[in-house]
Amino acid sequence: MTIIEVETPLYASSAVPVGALGMDRTAATAAVADLIRALGRDPESAHQAETPRRVADAFIELLTPRPMVLTTFPNDEDYDELVLVRNIPFRSLCEHHLLPFSGVGHIAYLPGERIVGLSKLARILEHFASDFQVQERLTKQVADLLQERLAPRGVGVVLEAEHMCMTLRGVRSSGSSTVTSAFYGTLREDARTRAEFMSLAGVRN
Repeated sequence: MTIIEVETPLYASSAVPVGALGMDRTAATAAVADLIRALGRDPESAHQAETPRRVADAFIELLTPRPMVLTTFPNDEDYDELVLVRNIPFRSLCEHHLLPFSGVGHIAYLPGERIVGLSKLARILEHFASDFQVQERLTKQVADLLQERLAPRGVGVVLEAEHMCMTLRGVRSSGSSTVTSAFYGTLREDARTRAEFMSLAGVRN
């Protein structure tokens, strides 16, 4: 039987208390009330009396990653083909406008000496998405962590997302999606392997 190796947690606390990541719920609530007031509305009206608290709690939830430990296993079977988890839903907050962007991620790697629990590929994406982000950085963070922790023969990450800062304001390009990618090792160097990943993930070249 394979023994699970428990590695350094990405965020090891069994419970994430408010303030553990530098958040101040009281100050955030007051700041939202000030913003509502600055926009010419009354945060103490019957309809908005609870809005500052709700907004603060929503941001705290969106910015707090769940505890996660990255577990890996010896590649006892010497599996050397692509491992892919596709259509992983995610959501994050644009750091420029504080508006959500959401979509799906496709994450793959070519195993070396170790493999990772499949659910952890989704959890890695969720972990890094729980922050103020830009999609380019988020894509690279996921790929970098897999490259660092697994030392695989190759890594591929593609994210497809719709950004509310584009669809609700500015150009208002409803229905548009942004695609970002990061490839390392064989998936970067070998066009056939990269094409296999894109085809299996259902991403149009």
